[in-house]
Amino acid sequence: MYWLQEELIFPHPNLSNPDGLLAVGGDLTPERLLLAYKNGIFPWFNPGELFLWWSPDPRFVLFPEDLKVSKSMRPYFNQNKFRVSYDTCFSEVIYECSQAIRRGQSGTWITEEMIESYTKLHEMGWVHSVEVFEGKELVGGLYGIAMGQVFFGESMFSKVSNASKFGFISLVQNLIEHGFTLIDCQQETAHLASLGAISIPRDEFLELMESNNKLEHKAQSWVNLFTS
Repeated sequence: MYWLQEELIFPHPNLSNPDGLLAVGGDLTPERLLLAYKNGIFPWFNPGELFLWWSPDPRFVLFPEDLKVSKSMRPYFNQNKFRVSYDTCFSEVIYECSQAIRRGQSGTWITEEMIESYTKLHEMGWVHSVEVFEGKELVGGLYGIAMGQVFFGESMFSKVSNASKFGFISLVQNLIEHGFTLIDCQQETAHLASLGAISIPRDEFLELMESNNKLEHKAQSWVNLFTS
């Protein structure tokens, strides 16, 4: 296990332990977070713990063109059940994600430090939110980082049935139109598996990151970029 100091550097992800834990410590500055994602690393820790940095093997991802939309979801789109927007209320989305009750978890890993850091990245144009409305009420959403042609999903929430799934499907369809080639889901969940996500070896994931890092990484607002 590697202890991070002030120097802005990470060990190679292949040095992670069998659980995927790579390093401990450091900080959550925008510069360190962006460097982490570029190298296939993400932070995940409980409140009161030291910062923990991970690069699991295998890695759970979705290739956008492999998105699966179940028959049960099609009426939601045919009837315009929900309205989707982007980057219009990031603070509300990340807060709701931090409050969401998740099976097998007694608390949240989205700490105050995480909220503060990802809010800074949102203001810089790197982190984006997807908002799902039923009428005027925010009933679902998700957020993550976009770099090059990769979207790194972080968390989602849903207050009514299928709201987060509706938002995720809408996002993927927009990402396809804008040339995105990969969505990082980090670790396996049945929810994302049902949408077409699969596990790939970490070495394959890192090769995809290397190729993505050769592209232009453009920070921008998504308010008017995507269709609802």
